[in-house]
Amino acid sequence: MANRKVEIIRWSGGTSPDEETITKILAEEGLHGYRWSNAPGDVYSAHSHSYNKVIHVVSGSITFGLPASNEKVTLNPGDRLNLPAGASHNAVVGPEGVACIEAHR
Repeated sequence: MANRKVEIIRWSGGTSPDEETITKILAEEGLHGYRWSNAPGDVYSAHSHSYNKVIHVVSGSITFGLPASNEKVTLNPGDRLNLPAGASHNAVVGPEGVACIEAHR
């Protein structure tokens, strides 16, 4: 669907933001995030959600696969993924693990 666009926003503010800063950014948008983390090499098979998801990386990295566009995108500290409801995605956690703040719209 044309109005369902995955959006990647790269952090461009210099030093990567900490968890508190990311939480404040989300709160300014009316979003309430929660923290999750995974070990290096953890894998999520392709799936989708019934809600819009916002993910901000706090530390480490994670690579998302987007089957609809055959893209793979790696998120590093400060980077953000806006994932629309119904968008199929998979993920592989980077070599240092990953910690993220996630919110739903």
